[in-house]
Amino acid sequence: MDLKEVFKNNENWIQEKLSTDKNYFEELGKGQSPELLYIGCSDSRATAEELMGAKPGEVFVHRNIANMVISIDLNVMSVVNYAVDHLKVKHVIVCGHYGCGGVKAAMQSADLGILNPWLRNIRDVYRIHSDELNTITNEEKKYERLVELNVKEQCVNLIKTAAVQKAYRDRGLKVHGWVFDIHTGKLVDLKIDFEKYLEDIMQIYHLD
Repeated sequence: MDLKEVFKNNENWIQEKLSTDKNYFEELGKGQSPELLYIGCSDSRATAEELMGAKPGEVFVHRNIANMVISIDLNVMSVVNYAVDHLKVKHVIVCGHYGCGGVKAAMQSADLGILNPWLRNIRDVYRIHSDELNTITNEEKKYERLVELNVKEQCVNLIKTAAVQKAYRDRGLKVHGWVFDIHTGKLVDLKIDFEKYLEDIMQIYHLD
């Protein structure tokens, strides 16, 4: 796709929207009130709005390599706080995907330069769950399971935050873990037991 095509596509998109609703962009400019915060991977094959069939204004989106929620990453933490405290989203979703290059890279021992500290967080997920993962002999299945476990651990990282804990107490915010199956197009709900995780970590991570 060259850049000229991008701008041509943009013009076509504008005309398509105006043909069905002449006030489309006027309404779009009035603001947003999404109910979902979606934290996904930057992979070009897995776009949040498309796979959920969401319209503009319905989902607040943050994407990074391997859908990570790292407490010292000011980018993701700013997004979480803005979405939870100001937009008052009702659900926070961490969505990984099978075939994730970031997760696969973290399973290898190669020196990847600036990516090393980022991928180390995924290697920590492997370390935490190594007993389970080391019993899986099929490398592809092991890789897919690490994708799922990484999503779960990023959900736990969300639950550790003050913004999520407060919003849960005040208005019932929920955290969800999903995986996008890139081979079938299906969204898989990992059925994160949000309340149990919250209860388990409260002794150490409870924040008023």
